[in-house]
Amino acid sequence: MALTLTTPNTVLGVLSPKSQSARLAANLVTVVLGSLVLALSAKLSVPVMPIPVTLQTMAVAALAAGFGWRIGVATVALYIVQGLSGLPVFATGGGLDYVMRPSFGFILGYLPMAYIIGRAADLGASGRIVLLFGAMLLADAVLFAFGFTWLLVVANVIVQSGATLPGWLDATNLIGTAWNGAVAPFILWDVLKMAFAALSVVGIWKLLPKKG
Repeated sequence: MALTLTTPNTVLGVLSPKSQSARLAANLVTVVLGSLVLALSAKLSVPVMPIPVTLQTMAVAALAAGFGWRIGVATVALYIVQGLSGLPVFATGGGLDYVMRPSFGFILGYLPMAYIIGRAADLGASGRIVLLFGAMLLADAVLFAFGFTWLLVVANVIVQSGATLPGWLDATNLIGTAWNGAVAPFILWDVLKMAFAALSVVGIWKLLPKKG
């Protein structure tokens, strides 16, 4: 059986070349270009503390919905590898030290986010706005869980280290710090970004030539 990285239920699957070799090459190029889109979306940010506001959640959602879970997860994985290797693709740089940044939980959370949304697209949600939007909200909730947990851990490490506390960290209320830093400021904006991503992908899907 030929290796299948995309399905005909996704935008990328419909647009992929017919031959196996050309399809594989197209998928590799797609992963690289997708990682560049994620890097660009990280730079379109508002530098608030402790976690900057970026367009990455919208980018991850749209790419995963358009690519399917395999290419979507591969794209996010390549982006993370690029950042940890030292390329300045994250919002404020790159390198292994980024692991202990307050925002790194979100970066890791893009992997399950891409899987959930991409899986929904593979199963036929690309042309169904309610299903796709619902999958994006579920994936976003998982992302928030990663971001909240990571920020809680980082805040605790800072407190335990005895270092001077940054202004965003309340040592008497670490859970509140994590909630106010990683969740509360982003909920409304992320709902709007998920809605825009879902509408964009469904709109593109409707324009594609019908198969069969």
